[in-house]
Amino acid sequence: MKRLFDLSLALFSALFLILPFLVVWLMVRVTSTGPALYWSDRVGRSNVIFKMPKFRSMRVDTPAVATHLLANPDQFLTPIGSFLRKSSLDELPQLLSIIKGDMSFVGPRPALFNQDDLIQLRTQNGVDKLLPGLTGWAQINGRDELPIPDKVALDVAYLQRQSFWFDLKIIVLTFVKVLSRDGIRH
Repeated sequence: MKRLFDLSLALFSALFLILPFLVVWLMVRVTSTGPALYWSDRVGRSNVIFKMPKFRSMRVDTPAVATHLLANPDQFLTPIGSFLRKSSLDELPQLLSIIKGDMSFVGPRPALFNQDDLIQLRTQNGVDKLLPGLTGWAQINGRDELPIPDKVALDVAYLQRQSFWFDLKIIVLTFVKVLSRDGIRH
């Protein structure tokens, strides 16, 4: 049932958001050099690496590490990068990953391939068995501000409580968080 829900909502959202998608794509291309989409190596279910698309909010010469590990992440932002991140518009292309089946709407956010500490802790707690999500319980309870052990504890809580209704609650709360820009650093 979750896959059917994900696929239906992703296809509907893709059709509904085609105009914003094209506008953001054009804004990225006009304001910076390089492709509009950035394909990030991410860790999926059972720790399998997949390519996750995002609208590019960082310059093409940015090191492939989590933003919080950069000494001065602002120096790598494109002219509209901060806006894309704060509005979460950079996440729109992940609808493609949901349609493909690499992601779900709700689940733990996919780790970067080199976030060894996060990957190891998730694997120890069985979170690696979940399909990663566009949003998740950890995202609405702190997002970028959470230390890794707290993030994994929230991922484990989601693993234990997952249900259709809990997913709907997380999706609704995500919209509230995005609109209020709560928990977003860059």
